[in-house]
Amino acid sequence: MRERLITLLCALGALALFFTMFLRQDTGVLSGKEAPRPTTEERGANGYFAAMQWLNSEHIRTLSLRDRYDKLGQKALTPDGNVLIVTLPAAAVFKTEEFRPLDHWVRQGNTLLVLAALSDRPDWAVLTGTSIDLNLLTGLDFETTLMRDSRAHKGTPPPQVRRTLKDFAGVTHAFDDPQRATLIPNREHSYFHGVHRVFALSDYEPQAWTVKVPYQGFVLALGRQLETGEGAFWTRPLGNGRIVVSGLGSIFTNRALGLADNARLLSNIIATDLGPGGAVLFDDVHQGLGANYDPAKFYRDPRLYMTIGIVALLWLSWVLGATRLRVPSARASVPREAELVRATGGFLARVLTPTAAARRMFELFLRRRSWESLERQSRIPASDLAQLKAVYSSLGTARVSLVRLHNLMVRINRQLHS
Repeated sequence: MRERLITLLCALGALALFFTMFLRQDTGVLSGKEAPRPTTEERGANGYFAAMQWLNSEHIRTLSLRDRYDKLGQKALTPDGNVLIVTLPAAAVFKTEEFRPLDHWVRQGNTLLVLAALSDRPDWAVLTGTSIDLNLLTGLDFETTLMRDSRAHKGTPPPQVRRTLKDFAGVTHAFDDPQRATLIPNREHSYFHGVHRVFALSDYEPQAWTVKVPYQGFVLALGRQLETGEGAFWTRPLGNGRIVVSGLGSIFTNRALGLADNARLLSNIIATDLGPGGAVLFDDVHQGLGANYDPAKFYRDPRLYMTIGIVALLWLSWVLGATRLRVPSARASVPREAELVRATGGFLARVLTPTAAARRMFELFLRRRSWESLERQSRIPASDLAQLKAVYSSLGTARVSLVRLHNLMVRINRQLHS
């Protein structure tokens, strides 16, 4: 009876510890809790709540876009004169069927404003990639200045560049205070009328990026980062519309909008590109805020707490009635090297999902090449390239075979260097 009582007390302590860990208020990426995403519902530092409320107070129509881009034509919008604000990196995968409707929508005379966390590194962007989605959305290629310098040395970066690449590959410690990056204009432009400085904020060590103009492409650099001298704000025409890209993704978030001339820059963009009756759309769906998303309703549902209570009672019953209180002592043998390797591999396989591994494989594979350059390679069979594109477009929706993907990438690499 005493042993059962001790077991009950230990089980209750384990439950209390579990709920304490489950409900604790951790902040930051490295604490185990994802940083708040930049959405219009987020009132904290990373959200666009302030920007949306400000535009509404100026009687400018705003819309939280919670459907994918193939539903843009179903919205009650004017055919042209609208502005869509997209933030990268995204929390949700962009689907292949979204890009053609978005391209058609921009060509009609609308503006796509992409805020990409390239040269700044806020906490919501520290563990996710940006360049692949940015390339697909804008038709522009981007690379770090370190990679550019590596190409300048014919693929073999100097030792100091190799050390910097190695250091940046891991997650660095967060700054005690956010570090500022300054955007300044290159020349007179309607976007930068009255704008002298725009601040972006980084919670982790950033690195500089630069644009690579695609084959038969054109891009105009409107602004650069003061600290590095590298371009950080670009624009290019697309049909009757326009694509605007900021390499600093945090400039219009709640904590940065009131700094320097950030609000003036947003005001100038809206004043220049917003047509009569047009609306400013904030892409919330790719930041995890779908049309049916309502976290408050989920936590208000009494069935949630009833389920937790039932599971806790069943667990206590199992611990007290169906477990052996005394386990016979057994002398464990020293594990062999193969067993240690197998256990480590099994741990990594449980932690790393196939989709996350596939995304990282695509990011490394496309780092020095683009889809357009691959399509121009006659040595790559069309069937292999089509298969590679099909796997990429199905990320997040279908199960990925990492072995087949690895073999396909190895085969294409051999064909490129044959």
